[in-house]
Amino acid sequence: MMTVDLRSDTVTKPTPGMLEAMWSAKVGDDVFGEDESVNELEAKAAAMFGMEAAIFCPSGTMTNQIAIKCFTQPLDELIADQTAHVYRYEGGGIAFNSAVSTRLLNGYRGILTAEMIEPEINAVGNIHYPNTSLVVLENTVNKGGGSCYTLDQIEPIAALCKRRNLKLHLDGARIFNALAHTGDKAVDYGKYFDGISVCLSKGLGTPVGSVLLASKNTITYARRIRKVLGGGMRQAGFLAAAGSYALDHHVERLKIDHMHAQILADELAKCTWVINVMPTETNIVLFDTEGPADAVVAKLLSKGIKAGCTDTKRIRFVTHLDIHPEQIEYTVQVLKSL
Repeated sequence: MMTVDLRSDTVTKPTPGMLEAMWSAKVGDDVFGEDESVNELEAKAAAMFGMEAAIFCPSGTMTNQIAIKCFTQPLDELIADQTAHVYRYEGGGIAFNSAVSTRLLNGYRGILTAEMIEPEINAVGNIHYPNTSLVVLENTVNKGGGSCYTLDQIEPIAALCKRRNLKLHLDGARIFNALAHTGDKAVDYGKYFDGISVCLSKGLGTPVGSVLLASKNTITYARRIRKVLGGGMRQAGFLAAAGSYALDHHVERLKIDHMHAQILADELAKCTWVINVMPTETNIVLFDTEGPADAVVAKLLSKGIKAGCTDTKRIRFVTHLDIHPEQIEYTVQVLKSL
């Protein structure tokens, strides 16, 4: 029986080319700034997005939490969508690490607009309110089924933040999936964001790691915060080399994952036991079932297909570089048989 792991795009294994890059990496002590492969990755990622500098960290949660710490002070407030990963899936880190409160908005599939944000910015100097200092966007939106911001949607939000003296951070866990869908250029993002978190271990298929991109001054402070959080790594170049390889070789192929996701979404729309399939733009497929989702997940697992529930009647499929056409074909046949 074939095994198809659609739980997440974090389950991938390094490709042969990536393993070779890791094996031949030049390494040193990154805490001393002496790891050549880490330095190369940080410079490459920053340049790709038109940012001044970058820092390599073990996870996207760490890069997001470092950014929030850099851009806020205790008793501040940040604005984010109610589905935001930084709020829902980072262990309460906003409050624990930064002593900051969160103003949650209800965007469409996680996508916010300047018109939604502006009325929620607290008046400056009113001691009854926390000081609004940061807006956090997510691209793609995980809970939105991989929904995407375009730069045209981001521009007015960035203009509002500049006018109201707010920082703007992007949780870009799947930013390259968004770029593959919208056709926007990565280098243009640096015009709008004070910080960008880019995950390398999701669609790009590396074993470990994310980079935070920002100004040189911000990254200098970020290095201190990373150290305090226990994120200072030593010969991290073996992991960083995988990241550089992924940026060079795994970006263009993301469209294949999107095509596979669309095939699954189209088939799910035909299934009588599925009551709704969210619009599928990238590599995430969210769909609602008539009966309990966990029962469907169990049936899928009995056929070798691994999936996850995101609600009592909602299931998530995520395609990635370890999912091949024959596995998609097999999954389609199983869906038809349920």
